[in-house]
Amino acid sequence: MAQNQEISGAELTVMKALWQGNCPMKVQDVCDALSGSKWKYKTVATLLLRLEEKGAVICQKDGRTNCYTPVLDKEEYTKAQTKNFVQKLYNGSAKALAVSLFQSDDMTKDDIEEIRKLFDL
Repeated sequence: MAQNQEISGAELTVMKALWQGNCPMKVQDVCDALSGSKWKYKTVATLLLRLEEKGAVICQKDGRTNCYTPVLDKEEYTKAQTKNFVQKLYNGSAKALAVSLFQSDDMTKDDIEEIRKLFDL
């Protein structure tokens, strides 16, 4: 996938369904995985086409049916997006991000304790 190509929020939702599926999926399979959304079949098909154009997925024919497989690696994408987020909002400072998280009301004592254990603090 080209570095300058961004994935929209809707496209990311489709990518998450593909990553969870862990195998080539038909448009209907993706629709079924997104059963909580109100997206129609055509909307999902359009999003998959956009993702294919961006190089995030590949499409293979199975008879007359298109099957989509993610090319974009979930972990690589997550790392890149996290890096971009930290760069944009915290001038590249992971420390500033951590301080912001610790100062927010969203962090519970259990979260903090778990982080301490993860970092052996």
